[in-house]
Amino acid sequence: MKHGIHPAYGPVVFRDRAADHAFLTRSTATSDKTIEWEDGHTYPVIDVETSSASHPFYTGTARVLDTAGRVERFERRYGKRAR
Repeated sequence: MKHGIHPAYGPVVFRDRAADHAFLTRSTATSDKTIEWEDGHTYPVIDVETSSASHPFYTGTARVLDTAGRVERFERRYGKRAR
């Protein structure tokens, strides 16, 4: 790797405000805000709107769309295609 052309890669805390959940990982993202983590060190913190703690797919609250009902309603409204 060439030196001086890559962004700094270090520990960052991502905090999901909606789920009141935070996790420490490494990233090139930076922030002016900081937080004291459980290990006693201070890290930059980035607030996110959605994480695995609040996303419907990961929490099991995702809705399944009734595509069959939509197709049947379309066919009822506009008729079946002639083949």
